[in-house]
Amino acid sequence: MNKSYAKVIVKGSPISKSNFKLFNTNGRAILPYNSGKYHDRYALYEEEISYEARVQNPNIVLEEGLIAILKVYYKSSKRHPDTNNITKSIFDGIEKSGLIVNDAQIKIIYIEEYYDKENPRFELELFGESEYEIEYTIKPKDIKSEKLIYSPASNGKKLIKNTTSKTSENNNLLICEFCNKPIKSNDYIKANKGKTLVCKNCFNKLF
Repeated sequence: MNKSYAKVIVKGSPISKSNFKLFNTNGRAILPYNSGKYHDRYALYEEEISYEARVQNPNIVLEEGLIAILKVYYKSSKRHPDTNNITKSIFDGIEKSGLIVNDAQIKIIYIEEYYDKENPRFELELFGESEYEIEYTIKPKDIKSEKLIYSPASNGKKLIKNTTSKTSENNNLLICEFCNKPIKSNDYIKANKGKTLVCKNCFNKLF
């Protein structure tokens, strides 16, 4: 049955596809599914998205261009995957469900980032362009809120959020790409030509 609207809610902390890739000897990225290791988590997450998308929208197939409204709720405001990166993970699962034909259908995407320690999740709404359009307004706030300052960590990969612009000891922390926890000095493994840092605890889970 073809319709012009669908909604999908998947509970749990959203994850990024890039954090679960393994590389073979030729440098080609692979995503393991049943290795029994930590990296299987992404494939299982994709399967969960696919299942929930289909169960929540039985017999619906969206075939036209779409407007996507994505609301992501993380456990913590301090450390989490880059929101822009998790959209690929989400739409891979949505496409796999058959709810959409191809993620290239997404013509407009609007992303909102929130925090819910007790109920992390994402909520995705899809609107067919033949029946819906989107409008947005940017305007000055009546009451200004406190700035959330983003400062680069010393490894140049992760951003650490501070509520003030003062230099903090946290700005020099190295962050593990997998568990997103601070890494102690010399207690990590470099990967992807030095671009990725993995704490030894997470590294040992891989093998």
